[in-house]
Order: sequence, then structure tokens, then C-alpha cells
Amino acid sequence: MTSSTPEDVDVVLPCLNEAEALPWVLARIPPGWRALVVDNGSTDGSADIARELGATVVHEPRRGFGAACHAGLTAATAGIVCFCDCDASLNPALLVPFVAEVRSGEADLVLGRRRPQGRGAWPVHARAGNLALALMLRRRTGLRLHDLGPLRAARREALLALDLADRRSGYPLEMVVRAADAGWRVTEHDVPYLPRSGASKVTGTWRGTWQAVRDMSRVLAERPAVPAAATAQAQGGSRR
Repeated sequence: MTSSTPEDVDVVLPCLNEAEALPWVLARIPPGWRALVVDNGSTDGSADIARELGATVVHEPRRGFGAACHAGLTAATAGIVCFCDCDASLNPALLVPFVAEVRSGEADLVLGRRRPQGRGAWPVHARAGNLALALMLRRRTGLRLHDLGPLRAARREALLALDLADRRSGYPLEMVVRAADAGWRVTEHDVPYLPRSGASKVTGTWRGTWQAVRDMSRVLAERPAVPAAATAQAQGGSRR
């Protein structure tokens, strides 16, 4: 594989109080790629640490996983944009083959299927909620996915053309639903999922999991209209 340049790939890393995990995560960003750490109101100095470690810091005061992800997407300038959690549960180096698949035109959106490594990596309630959503997604779109995990890659212009609206926990699912509605080729690959650093803001509790499932169920019920540009962007990128 040829080496990448900063213009090729931006990695969006939504961040809320991840000072402990940031050094581990940023040390694993592939050479030449740009890390976009989206600070979502941290109070532990995460933004300063990220900046000191060479990342580009984007500030998003509106709380919400989707708000942070979308702020990173709109701040990105690379042709291909990746997303990865900033809690050391996923290694961003795993995105290299994802990017190669998008760049070659084999897929329009590549997702990581999380495979928990060790006890406590993925709580039972979070796994059950994810499975239920994957089944609902299959009924809604026909996509036979097993996970709606945060590790993913796609072309920036195509993602922007999806006109994603959710700014909470439904954002990752909305991206997949609209991609499916636009006729994108969506693929999924196994990735190791490690015990995260610190407490989860979303799936660490039953309440957080329920909130995420509720947000995502609303996305599935809306049957959003997809702009024609989203289909055209994906098809155009596939022919490159």
C-alpha cells in the first residue's frame, strides 16, 4: 500500500474527558494521517493534552456524541474521513485497511465489528442493546450487519451529502441508514475491542444504554429522505 499524506485521511476522535486515554490513542494514528480531536466540553485538560501531542483540536460546546462527530466531519478537509472512539477501546491503526477499501472503490462505508477482548470490554447490557439495533437495522434496510460500532471510514464529501441531522447517540446509526438508502456499499470487518479507559458516557450503565437505544430507534422510525447528492457522491467516489 502506498503511504498516505495529511490530505488523504482525517481521523475524527470525539472526546469528553479522555486525558488518560489520549496518549495511547494518538500514538497509534497512522503516519501522515491527521487526528482531529473534538473536545466536547472536557474539564480534565484533554484539549491541551491533545494539542501537545500534535492533534488538531476542534471545540464543540454542544454536548452529544453526534454533535462531536459532526463537528469533526465539518472541520475535516481530507478526501477520506475516519471515526474512532477516543477512550483506548479501539486502535485507530486498524483503520488502514478500511481506508484502502474505500480508496479502491470496493466499498463506500466500512465499519468495524467489535470483538471484545477480555472481561469488561463490552458490558452485557450494551451488547444486548447493540444486537437489538442491528436486527432492527436489518429489517429496515436489508443490511446484514452485526454491529453499529464507532470505527468507520468513508469519503468526506459523500458523508456531508448525507445531511445527517442527529446530534446525540443516534448519529452512527443515522449514517448507516442514510448510506443504505442512498445505495452505498457497506462492509463490516472484525476488530478487537479492548476495555475502555475510564467510565463510558453512553453504554456504561443501563440508563445510558437505554438512552442510546431510544435515540437510535427514533432514527429507524423516521425513514429519512436521502439527498440525491449522497448517491451521486458515493458513486463518483467508487469510480475513482
